[in-house]
Amino acid sequence: MTSNVSGTTGVSEALGYEQARDELIEVVRRLEAGGTSLEESLALWERGEELAKVCRRWLEGARARLDAALAEEEGADEADKAEGDGTDAG
Repeated sequence: MTSNVSGTTGVSEALGYEQARDELIEVVRRLEAGGTSLEESLALWERGEELAKVCRRWLEGARARLDAALAEEEGADEADKAEGDGTDAG
């Protein structure tokens, strides 16, 4: 039985978050089940590390987008308040 644990970084980079997460879950399941050779276990571990990095990058990117959107919204709210304060004085 051959396993599909090999993958280049370029291929991993192209994975979406859900794909990488699902494959990582499968890698962990296989490692926890045992019964693999040392070589295959090491290959699974390395693949898991690579997939975890992909997931982390996706999550960090999502966090950055969320933070930017919240900052933009907060800035717009502050601008609206400043405009409102200026028209009341007048």
